[in-house]
Amino acid sequence: MGVHRRQVLRTLAFAFGSSFILGRDQPGMAAQKGTQPMTSLPPVGTTGKSSAAKGAEMEKVTGIGGLFFRAHDPKALGIWYKEHLGISLTPSKEGEKAWEQEAGPTAFTPFPETTKYFGDAQKMWMVNFRVRDLEKMANQLRSAGIEIKVDPEFYPNIGRFARLHDPEGNPIELWQPA
Repeated sequence: MGVHRRQVLRTLAFAFGSSFILGRDQPGMAAQKGTQPMTSLPPVGTTGKSSAAKGAEMEKVTGIGGLFFRAHDPKALGIWYKEHLGISLTPSKEGEKAWEQEAGPTAFTPFPETTKYFGDAQKMWMVNFRVRDLEKMANQLRSAGIEIKVDPEFYPNIGRFARLHDPEGNPIELWQPA
């Protein structure tokens, strides 16, 4: 298992509150306590104290409201995501419905600029979609002529992963939670 996969698994373990794949080091203890450790110093010029540290409860975001990215051919790429992954585009007419994702954990992880985890160094983001049945989704994509690589390993308490790219080369990871 590479360094980058371990980083993602640690993040997912934190999100799930599982210490199964983590040792008894600081991130593992944080996963058990439900608090994330500070892994770097606060930005220069800040005290590093949030309103929560001052006694007020911190207001938090409730989820991801959208994913916006540049594309060479936005219309064609939107159609590809709808046809192959079932993601409806943002409504453009009254009566159209926006894509609604199912409730579940979301990993939110900045990676170093030099990461090889996304593949092409020119790609600045990678999206990870949860799926119910990874094998069924992989077969569906293969039957449409889309290349997909399924990781043969099952990660206890995490699940399984697969990797593909959209027509513009953006990396996509599929995840079937355990």
